[in-house]
Amino acid sequence: MGAEALHRNNEIAAAAVSSHPLILGLQPAALVDHVAPVDWSLLEQIPGDRGGSMPVAIEELEHILEEVKAHKLPSPDELSPMKTMAGGSVANTIRGLSAGFGVSCGIIGACGDDEQGKLFVSNMSFSGVNLSRLRMKQGHTAQCICMVDESGNRTMRPCLSSAVKIQAGEMTKEDFKGSKWLVLRYAIFNLDVIQAAIRIAKQEDLLVSLDLASFEMVRNFRPSLLQLLESGDIDLCFANEDEAMELLRGEQTSGPEAAAEFLARHCKWAVVTLGANGCIARHGKEIVRVPAIGESKATDATGAGDLFACGFLYGLVKGLSLEECCKAGACSGGSVIRALGGEVTPENWQWMYKQMQIKGLPLPDNRK
Repeated sequence: MGAEALHRNNEIAAAAVSSHPLILGLQPAALVDHVAPVDWSLLEQIPGDRGGSMPVAIEELEHILEEVKAHKLPSPDELSPMKTMAGGSVANTIRGLSAGFGVSCGIIGACGDDEQGKLFVSNMSFSGVNLSRLRMKQGHTAQCICMVDESGNRTMRPCLSSAVKIQAGEMTKEDFKGSKWLVLRYAIFNLDVIQAAIRIAKQEDLLVSLDLASFEMVRNFRPSLLQLLESGDIDLCFANEDEAMELLRGEQTSGPEAAAEFLARHCKWAVVTLGANGCIARHGKEIVRVPAIGESKATDATGAGDLFACGFLYGLVKGLSLEECCKAGACSGGSVIRALGGEVTPENWQWMYKQMQIKGLPLPDNRK
């Protein structure tokens, strides 16, 4: 067989394999992010905690968008300071795994038949994500405004209320068959969909990864979260420092080490990310602490945790040690905070590959 035919056969084999993506992300409602640099004075006028995430109605979202456009800070390397892209924690992780690490990935969810829905589809397809499990429905696609202050901290106002989403009864075994991991984000308003997805995933022998979403979500809906963790169905859990603090509220102990220990009681792998201070991870009795990589000052922390999860999952899929998984996560998490938004730019993927090389980590097969 000639080299060309062999290459074509390999491509066909790869296509057949990718119809069952290795990693599936559940994002019940597709989401589009509007990311903009703002200053403190604008944030003062917006109701809710700074740095947090609080749902708003479409009128409020449009009002904030107008305010941001009138108020935006010129960013040095951009013509237009606001960036619009496919968003949502799970989409960020799945897109990063596909585009940056060459891992075959798919998304389960629904998007609207509007402009935002089209944008979500074209952005995710361009990154190589399998969208055969994304249902297009009549209606609106969810949107979120991410306002980034001078310190790189983000304040998010998602509008999900009128958005189309996948329902628990619409998912089938076929959606999960042949995949190895299901990636989820905790959300009380999607709890029925999350529980249904976990149930099917476990029947199909998938491992389940859960991100704790936001400190507000943990604070306000802790009992349901504990129930989910105590079910024993969560294999890997990611929490940031604020979420870890809320998780342990009312417990005898506190701090990231205690949170990692708490999560490790219920999950095979537990990771607490500490921003500029790196992360702590546990797997059984093993505990590792790995420093962050890259600039201590983030341009924009949007997606840092989502992209950390990319590297960590890549490490697990590759069979790397706990410490190497954390290092891969630190490299990918460090790559996204170098620019605005939760999508890594091509030059920042190159930066990440270089960091991985320095750390002696195996490089993805797809790197350009």
